[in-house]
Amino acid sequence: QVRVVESGGGLVQTGGSLRLSCAASGSIGTILFMGWYRQAPGKQRELVAEMHSGGYKGYGDSVKGRCTISRDIAKNTGNLQMDSLKPEDTAVYYCRIRRFLGDDNWGQGTQVTVSS
Repeated sequence: QVRVVESGGGLVQTGGSLRLSCAASGSIGTILFMGWYRQAPGKQRELVAEMHSGGYKGYGDSVKGRCTISRDIAKNTGNLQMDSLKPEDTAVYYCRIRRFLGDDNWGQGTQVTVSS
């Protein structure tokens, strides 16, 4: 129903920054929730950042203070600004969008690799 595409990943050295983008298309309507998750090899997927309609923002403990989530409602896009990156931030980052309760739309992911 909704196509979600992430971009902006890449290779960066420790202490560097990246800005990830999330673009949604299709039958979007209103977006109730947008979130960023990540999954490293051999580990479970974890929440990085979330943003709800109404302006609430939340961040995972491992990235708190180093990440900022934002949305452009008119363009159906979102961004995740990541600073002071560490090797443990290396993972595939996924964008998740929900339009209503029970809705769940994921992107294909974008790879972030932080070298030491």
